[in-house]
Amino acid sequence: MSFEIDRNILIAADESQNSQRAVTYVDKPLGGIQGFKVTVLYIISEPEEDYFNNVCDEDKWYNEYRQQVDHTLDKYRNILIDSGFNPEYVSIHSTIRYCPSMAECILAERHNAEYSTLVVGRRGLTYKEEILLGSISGKIVRPAKNCTVWVVE
Repeated sequence: MSFEIDRNILIAADESQNSQRAVTYVDKPLGGIQGFKVTVLYIISEPEEDYFNNVCDEDKWYNEYRQQVDHTLDKYRNILIDSGFNPEYVSIHSTIRYCPSMAECILAERHNAEYSTLVVGRRGLTYKEEILLGSISGKIVRPAKNCTVWVVE
């Protein structure tokens, strides 16, 4: 019996230590094994509309934040390449949040590109905080369909 393993992995990331642990968690067991394609995704959450005094302030914030996001994504890409992933198969992607919740955007990105594995870092909320606020990882695990979800603590 033969079957094809889908080796497309999406890592949802930000600047947090939990995201870096998620990237490292993927690179340790899979780095150097041929055939895996990895995309590191960063979804940018914009401040509320009334956060800025004018359009110039908004543009300045966006340009500075975009540079920070690009730097973070490049760092994660280099971690994966240094661990043995083929540079051709490691990509980075950022987008402005376009869904009501971060979890919905991550799931939409996973679905659109048909990744078989989704990796997220766990934010480390206490039990009470998680009940009150909910967690992104929890909001991803429950509705995720047709994929494997790794939640890295």
